[in-house]
Amino acid sequence: MNQEIQAYNDSQSIEDKKICDILSSQINDFLHEAESKIWHRHPVWFLEGNPVAGYSKLKDSVRLLFWSGQSFDEPELQNEGSFKAAEARYITADQINIDDLKRWLEKARNIQWDYKNIVKRKGVLIRLK
Repeated sequence: MNQEIQAYNDSQSIEDKKICDILSSQINDFLHEAESKIWHRHPVWFLEGNPVAGYSKLKDSVRLLFWSGQSFDEPELQNEGSFKAAEARYITADQINIDDLKRWLEKARNIQWDYKNIVKRKGVLIRLK
């Protein structure tokens, strides 16, 4: 486990830490080839330099974010922002459905928009996979 991500998880309340620990463990196991780091103060996983999954503590929940999630065709994920991101929010650890999470992570690996070069392209996203 990335030490910075572990420190992030450890800084959360008891229930939020449980959520973060489950998410980080599952993401690490499933996207074992991904680079993980704290990016913009939150844990994020990258495939070939492109952000694909991460989570962050919000006021009332922990948000799991998939940068290309709007392309996953998953009704449990809610659109987030004006690009292609989608999210799930958790208040308790038992709300996490591991089967859903694994399916979403597989899609995160196989469905990607090019966020790595979004600034160079002046906000235009191009599908990679």
